[in-house]
Amino acid sequence: MKKYILLILSFLIVIQINGQEMQNLKEVDICIYGGTASGVIAAYSAKKMGKSVVLIEPGKYLGGMTTGGLGSTDIGNKYAVTGLSRLFYRRIGTHYNKFEQWTFPPSVAMQEITRFVNDANLDVLYLKRIVNAKVEERRIQSITLEDSKDPKGKPLMQIRAKQFIDCTYEGDLMAKANVSYFVGRESNEEFDETLNGVQMSYWHQFPDGVDPYVNEGDPGSGYCWGISNNLLKETGSGDKLIQAYNFRLCLTNNKENQRPFEKPDNYDPAKYELLARAVKKMDLHIDNYLLINWGTMPENKYDVNNRGPLSTDMIGMNYEYPEGDYTVREKIWKEHVDYTKGLLYFLTHDPKIPEKLKQQVQEFGWAKDEFVDNDNFPTQLYVREARRLNGEYVMTQSNCQGEETVGDGIGMAAYGMDSHNCQRIVVNGMVKNEGDVQYHGFSPYPISYKSITPKKTECVNLLVPVCVSSTHIAFGSIRMEPVFMVLGQSAAVAAAMAIDQQSAVQDVNVTKLRKILKDNPYLDGTLPELLIDENDIDKISKSGSWRKSYGAHYKNSYLYSENLKSADSFTFKPIIKEKGSYEVMMYCTSLGDDLLADEMGVDIVHANGNSTVFVKPKTTKGAWASLGTYSFEKGSGTSVVINGKKTNGPLFADAILLIPKK
Repeated sequence: MKKYILLILSFLIVIQINGQEMQNLKEVDICIYGGTASGVIAAYSAKKMGKSVVLIEPGKYLGGMTTGGLGSTDIGNKYAVTGLSRLFYRRIGTHYNKFEQWTFPPSVAMQEITRFVNDANLDVLYLKRIVNAKVEERRIQSITLEDSKDPKGKPLMQIRAKQFIDCTYEGDLMAKANVSYFVGRESNEEFDETLNGVQMSYWHQFPDGVDPYVNEGDPGSGYCWGISNNLLKETGSGDKLIQAYNFRLCLTNNKENQRPFEKPDNYDPAKYELLARAVKKMDLHIDNYLLINWGTMPENKYDVNNRGPLSTDMIGMNYEYPEGDYTVREKIWKEHVDYTKGLLYFLTHDPKIPEKLKQQVQEFGWAKDEFVDNDNFPTQLYVREARRLNGEYVMTQSNCQGEETVGDGIGMAAYGMDSHNCQRIVVNGMVKNEGDVQYHGFSPYPISYKSITPKKTECVNLLVPVCVSSTHIAFGSIRMEPVFMVLGQSAAVAAAMAIDQQSAVQDVNVTKLRKILKDNPYLDGTLPELLIDENDIDKISKSGSWRKSYGAHYKNSYLYSENLKSADSFTFKPIIKEKGSYEVMMYCTSLGDDLLADEMGVDIVHANGNSTVFVKPKTTKGAWASLGTYSFEKGSGTSVVINGKKTNGPLFADAILLIPKK
């Protein structure tokens, strides 16, 4: 009966607000603002939890950076990618006849994002952006939307919901709800950190001696374009500066699928003068300048990111973006488009670029079959950081490095603390970039549920899985698309639970939430996979000489044996909770060929006897290798044995995975 009442209440009502026509669209259980990949996964999850949901996207495209050019995903450690986020990468793998795939062209990502939308029959509103939020007694009652393309000409819309989830990169919903947030860099002292605030680095830096003045050697001529008047502050001091944005470009060297770089309408070569000066002092190779961090993708396509002293990052040109109105943001977005297109044209046509370098860049062009309705240009500006929630718990550098571990984790992060440069300044008469931090090498760590919830004193029916409550430097680790998808799922399940419990989001039973995420990762009743890591001491045994190593691993570490007497062994002993058929996978640690055997013998003990499979670790390194599909009885009679007697060479033990088959 309730469903029918809701349907009746969801009819269109036209009213007048402030002289502008208002349409009250419908009342739903959960409203998700922001059609990023996190937003799509959140909406899908909410629907799977049996709730009515609307997904609102201010632009034309769903998926955010996942479909907008970020085809080479920063993972850090695949162990951190769980639930529906993992399913997304598995489905990309299926597209390429692989188990999973972590790099992909934008068009393929869009296919899979659209699949989530279609599978759940999601109600999506495109080109609708928030105007205000009505908050009463710490609860968002409704939000008002305007048309993104014609804000004055089309009626406003109102969405009422029991729970709201902000999945934007900007945190616009939480800001309209008057929830507190951070912008910029904290000082190291504020949260007892060492990598926050002002940081000078040799990464993505100008070589010494690059003159900053329009007329070299003449301070009176003023600074070249892109240099600010800021003075270098003390290391670790805080400010309101924002790490640079850019577009992740999808380029190709396939001449049959290539558009050349064309001269943009607002082309100004002066914007790239500093690059021409840097080139004179650097090796003439493309990797030193632009087409770098080559996210090599299928189909001869490349995800091109920033690198070097002056590249696709438009340093210092985004400070107004986080809290700017829509007009300000549109202006900044357009400036980044013009800058990026101009940079590519400069590198391929300007006489100041040496011919050798020019020819290298000319090998590439826009992929004609990507972003076909957007001039083959990416559809999403890479908003690396904008507002960040100031929530119930603030994630910090200590969390990233494992010095402080939360007990209410509802997702994991695994990438290093990564901040792009925040400003371009003059130091000792030379142009320098400031703000880059790249600190890697720590294990996956949990993200607190309290870091996606506002303070209870501010709002009780809002969750924020993208603009997570964290410091600037901690966010540099958390801000990865797979993590946002994981947190989007967690937020949606929590919102559904809050509705069922009739409670504040802060009072959700996190133990129960974590159990749902673990036991029903795809929210469709599919049995969860069984993962056994070499650290699970109650489910492993070993003989011989093994040493623990870190890096090039799954989860935290791996074990290595030289297997000198061809007699060492390592046994994984999974406990089968439900009788059935399972595909057995083994993670092949990414080591140098000289540290790997040509073949490793692996024995599988299953319901029908014993089987031996020979894995070729040199060709499957850094990925899961299938050992076949077997029947297993319930209980502890199963084992997977890395057998040194059947291996001529060294051994490694990292992790195994048992995937239930229907």
